[in-house]
Amino acid sequence: MLAQMMTNLDFQGQALLLRSQRQQVLASNIANADTPGYVGREFHFTQKLLEATGQGAAPGAGVQSTHAAHMPFRSPVLSTQELYAMPSQLSADKNTVDMDRERASFSDNALHYEATLRFINGQVRTLLSAIQGQ
Repeated sequence: MLAQMMTNLDFQGQALLLRSQRQQVLASNIANADTPGYVGREFHFTQKLLEATGQGAAPGAGVQSTHAAHMPFRSPVLSTQELYAMPSQLSADKNTVDMDRERASFSDNALHYEATLRFINGQVRTLLSAIQGQ
């Protein structure tokens, strides 16, 4: 039972870290929207989450452990390959950032980040309540 709860918390924790990384990529794109020649970057959350949980990469990829008896830690940053956003419209200064798409993605990601954080908080409160016997 505890292993299942820890696996769920680990998954949500990895999702939270990846959401944070995606937010940074989106913020960077928005900040450089007026930079001539800037090529917007892309962060595929689903693909990165599959890699982080070992479902989209070789088994055991990204797993780190200091001792055989310790719980494994999966690093959410497995791929350093940068992806670039495809421009929906060409611009004269060769900047590929579409502000409407970036703002929508930023808001969507912020909403998912908050939902994941609330889910983790709820799970921790439930565990604390069970431990305290309330």
